[in-house]
Amino acid sequence: MYAVIKTGGKQYRVSQDDLLEIERLPGENGSTIEFGEVLMVGGDGAAQVGAPFIKGARVTAELVEQTRGPKVIAFKKRRRKNSRRKKGHRQDLTLVRITSISPA
Repeated sequence: MYAVIKTGGKQYRVSQDDLLEIERLPGENGSTIEFGEVLMVGGDGAAQVGAPFIKGARVTAELVEQTRGPKVIAFKKRRRKNSRRKKGHRQDLTLVRITSISPA
């Protein structure tokens, strides 16, 4: 069984025991998180598609770790003008393990 969930402005296709890096969510290591914005549930038989969400469907996950993504460097240069700009960014991420998918 799999589900498509929405979190952090992005959509993810998940199944049970998947490890997933998503945008930062508050919580401590070992706590449980519920995703209520389930867009689709499929696998056994016909797929359920929400409009936009499936009412009553839940995806439960365990928070494994709070991490940070790789450093991304944005470097802009205008040639022959002695003008350049360098900016770095590291995204805060949360590592979660999907424990269960419950359709409506």
